[in-house]
Amino acid sequence: MSDQNAPGASAAPSGPGSTPGFRPTAVAAVPLATIGEAIGVVVPGASGSVPVTGISLNSRTVEPGDLYVALPGASRHGADFVSQAVAAGAAAVLTDDAGARLLAFSHDIAVPVLLAGEPRSLVGRLSALIYRSRPQDGPAPALYGVTGTNGKTTTTYFINALLQALGQKTGLIGTIEILAGGEPIPSLLTTPESTDVHALLALMRERGLDAASMEVSSHAISFHRVDGVEFDVAGFTNLTQDHLDLHGSMEEYFQTKARLFTPGRARRAVVTVDDDWGVQLAASAGIPVTTLATHVTGGGTSLPAAADWAVLQPAPRGLGTVFTLRHRDGTELRVHTGLPGSFNVANAALATVMVLAGGHDAAAVQAALDTGDPFTVAVPGRMQLVSTAPAAVVDFAHNPDALARALEAVRSPEPGSRVIIVFGATGQRDQGKRPAMGAIAARLADIVIVSDDDPHDEDAAEIRADVLVGAVEAKEHEGLDCSIMEVFPRDAAIRKAVELAEPADTILVAGRGHEIWQEVKGVNLALDDRVELRSALTARGFTVLEDHRIES
Repeated sequence: MSDQNAPGASAAPSGPGSTPGFRPTAVAAVPLATIGEAIGVVVPGASGSVPVTGISLNSRTVEPGDLYVALPGASRHGADFVSQAVAAGAAAVLTDDAGARLLAFSHDIAVPVLLAGEPRSLVGRLSALIYRSRPQDGPAPALYGVTGTNGKTTTTYFINALLQALGQKTGLIGTIEILAGGEPIPSLLTTPESTDVHALLALMRERGLDAASMEVSSHAISFHRVDGVEFDVAGFTNLTQDHLDLHGSMEEYFQTKARLFTPGRARRAVVTVDDDWGVQLAASAGIPVTTLATHVTGGGTSLPAAADWAVLQPAPRGLGTVFTLRHRDGTELRVHTGLPGSFNVANAALATVMVLAGGHDAAAVQAALDTGDPFTVAVPGRMQLVSTAPAAVVDFAHNPDALARALEAVRSPEPGSRVIIVFGATGQRDQGKRPAMGAIAARLADIVIVSDDDPHDEDAAEIRADVLVGAVEAKEHEGLDCSIMEVFPRDAAIRKAVELAEPADTILVAGRGHEIWQEVKGVNLALDDRVELRSALTARGFTVLEDHRIES
């Protein structure tokens, strides 16, 4: 996090900007003159020899030798915190015209100040320069980036697990946690700020990692969080309605995602072509593209014309699926995922093809799939099974497409079995998806319990009302036989779902997944759907899974 509170980011309960363990232990100093030359700014006199060994957007995370980048924020300008940054050891400051005006009215700054028109657009490039995160003249971990609306987290976990099964030492950067060869670091953003991204990549180099996988959100692309990063393989999952509060339209949302698939940002790509957006991306990408189809109609045995690889002959195995992944040249791989749902078949297929595109041999990949079963890895808060009778699942589904897929995935074929869903919608986000999510729940669940997600600064009752409108209209206009109720707060809604459940039923608690804090009016309240669900099930006398894994 940064002092400017970048749009799309939310403060961590312990205070924003906490990024312990992100940096390499040794960084060769870069003269300030070299930094100025990189961004077209002349550094006068002796200031040019000032050594810089780090970079920070947040005065609270500045370390001695840092370049502090003071940017405008939602309520304050980073220049207001220059004194704190200098006191912490900042060697120099980079800011914009507004920041320079603020500094002109403050006490004399005892370090050099560089001025640039749009400093945020320079941060990624400078971070790469300072940390030497992806050097041209030295080894660096192979880097896999995954973007799309749904499936990013699971696909990166799958890539990570498959690479480990291949004997690789791996890292991961994503929504849930950050792994860099040491203890997991809780993640605050889907994709961290560019200063942290490059520091993490440098840390992975320092620790000798072979490969890393990273989630790349549209916010990350829009806000320059992956500037200066070139992925060896970029992957695309899908595109459905989400984040229109930021992008305005699906076309703008698509164009933002498409920027990842251009020279300098990625070397090659794997694009899922199950929807028109994927087909359009595959046709317009400026880098070599391998295409993947995961929804072949009728369970067919031949590849669609648009696909280099296709998922064929999927068949259930336990809660998961076994399927054939076939290339148009006849190469076949037998793949299994222990996670439920057709979307996890798509995630497993994409992870496999991305690893192949990264240069791994098909025979070695098949051996790793057979011996390691990497796609049965438990992904926190992603179709995470808490109990089996009733089946109780926590999932991150928080947009219309993901919600529909999750509800379809948990529907049991057992006669008389019901689906009970607890969900809500996030405040200060795309309001247009709220009634759509309500309608989907009414169509695909038997009991719909509308509650709160993260209201943020918006009125929780108004958010629930928006969701309920869609659910009630769908029930009345389509003659649906479901029950709809409003229960809040969220822990009470979860208890209500368990109270109503019979052993043959399925409870889906959707929207928050792995999150352990609920933000209400700027206050972070402790709330973990998995903990609340487990507690409610135990109180009712149901048996919960002790190891918290998604079983296959």
